[in-house]
Amino acid sequence: MKRALGVCYYPEQWDEAVWESDATRMADLGLTWVRIGEFAWSRMEPQPGHYDWTWLDRAIEILGSKGLKVVLGTPTATPPRWMISKHPDMLAVDDKGQTRGFGSRRHYDFSHPGYRGECAKIVTELAMRYGKNPHVAAWQTDNEYACHKTVLSYSAAARAGFQTWLAQKYQSVDALNRAWGNVFWSMEYSGFEEVGLPNLTVTEANPAHVMAFRRFASDEVVSFNKLQVDILRRHSAAPIAHNYMGQVTDFDHFAVGADLDIASWDAYPIGFLSDRGFATPEHKRHFLRQGDPDFQAFHHDLYRAVGRGRWWIMEQQPGPVNWAPWNPDPLPGMARLWAWEAFAHGAEAVCYFRWRQAPFAQEAMHAGLLRPDSEAAPAHDEVAEVARELAAMPEVQQTQAQVALVFDYASDWAWTTQPQGRDFSYFRLAFDMYRGLRRLGLDVDILPPDTGDLSAYKLVLAPGVATMSDNLLKALAGFEGTSLIGPRANSKTAEFAIPVPLPPNLPGLDAKVMRVESFPPDVTVPLTQGGAFKHWREKLDGVATETTQDGFPAVIKGGKLHYLCGWPDDTAADRILAGLCAAEGLATQIMPEGLRRRRAGDVTFLINYNAEPVTHNGVTVQGCDVNWSGK
Repeated sequence: MKRALGVCYYPEQWDEAVWESDATRMADLGLTWVRIGEFAWSRMEPQPGHYDWTWLDRAIEILGSKGLKVVLGTPTATPPRWMISKHPDMLAVDDKGQTRGFGSRRHYDFSHPGYRGECAKIVTELAMRYGKNPHVAAWQTDNEYACHKTVLSYSAAARAGFQTWLAQKYQSVDALNRAWGNVFWSMEYSGFEEVGLPNLTVTEANPAHVMAFRRFASDEVVSFNKLQVDILRRHSAAPIAHNYMGQVTDFDHFAVGADLDIASWDAYPIGFLSDRGFATPEHKRHFLRQGDPDFQAFHHDLYRAVGRGRWWIMEQQPGPVNWAPWNPDPLPGMARLWAWEAFAHGAEAVCYFRWRQAPFAQEAMHAGLLRPDSEAAPAHDEVAEVARELAAMPEVQQTQAQVALVFDYASDWAWTTQPQGRDFSYFRLAFDMYRGLRRLGLDVDILPPDTGDLSAYKLVLAPGVATMSDNLLKALAGFEGTSLIGPRANSKTAEFAIPVPLPPNLPGLDAKVMRVESFPPDVTVPLTQGGAFKHWREKLDGVATETTQDGFPAVIKGGKLHYLCGWPDDTAADRILAGLCAAEGLATQIMPEGLRRRRAGDVTFLINYNAEPVTHNGVTVQGCDVNWSGK
């Protein structure tokens, strides 16, 4: 598919007199896609059962007449006020028992049957009216599932749904009691109707209970999304996407993605650096107006996996945002750099949020391609530059990487439920290992946790995967390449018990975890060959290929499978990963800070997140710029 640019547009928020000029300017800028509709339920159905499509008909026709293709969003992220009067118990409840009210967005509970019925009605009406419209070339379901911490709800609807889910899963309450170890602290139940939600307990709830609730909540998102997808498919052949977010792990994106054609995500590099916060203050200062050099790439590769090769950016930051703790203005060139980085990782489309900055409501301080007075904002001309470059550049082909990293949403739930160390984060552990591979100049594929075939790769990493699937274990047993597993891998059963035989219990590895420890940020465990473990360390029996200075194994090997006994700092990670690559004949090179390399077919991209020029292997890349070479 030809790479393309797009924008998010809200015709319902603007006088109809500007629609045609807006569409003309979009087309003249070189845009192809326009996403509309995802927040417009109150205009589509102003009263229950009374629909007004005339304005949307005109908007779609105007956009289409200028050669623009429409991504039409289902409006279920913003139910109108009359919906609350009709279904007053549809609102989500937080973990403190407080109802989350009307007045912003995402004010619904995934488990509420009445709200699901209303969603089915509006999506059906939308699909029947526009499913065959030649200008509607793609769909988006809802908007940003999990945004504002809305996956976990502690409502009556969620409790009823959870009890039904448990009954179907365990079949008998005795089986549930055994699986959860409810004999501990006399937590046994005599019926599923007695099982509540794991909040408002005196101290921590049973982690098996919490984990079951997390799995249930994720399944609710999957079924909510599938409800809409099934309706859309009955009336339209256009591809369907959802727009995921950055560093959000509240539900299983792979499971949601299985029902979709395209994975997309909303990329706000500067906002994420400020808001998602585990970078050092020095790192944040250095990349204040550019974003982290690896954060976007990680999500590009993750969502390429979720979309089974097809992925977009549905919202790309064009200027300062409104929602982060601090909101710097991107440096000149970054709106272009972010787009080209996405295309280098295989994006089909990059759509900027938004066309014109709104002068009102919650996002009034969020920049667009136009200012509120319709004059061009700084990113406008950078988008035009990207459009010209896309038109002149041959299609970029994707190449499978030789290195892969397994990523598992359920492991994030597990280690959030029982971190055993205040700052333990599964996402951060996985991201640290990904960043280490990128520092060595490597391309990385991200794999789902049930991967059953690793034969395409030379090196596979699986850090922190709490419960390794039978498929993955079988794949590792037959893998001819090198693998690096751990720390904290295969250390829990699906029911959150410590398994026997003791972890890691991996194919060909004769070692057991005897005990574990976590430690505060100012404590590390030095390794004999340099670097150190931070945050987490496991003490294993077994033959070590590398040790800690206090005499315990740091790395244990069984055949070509290696187990990492702690969380390495950058120095240790660089050395260990480079050694594994060398054993597989994978060429590596230490990349300068802020400079990253990405190969796509015959083209090699150098992406410089630094404000100043960087020279690497005789090639100079200007600050906030992208160079490419090859065919």
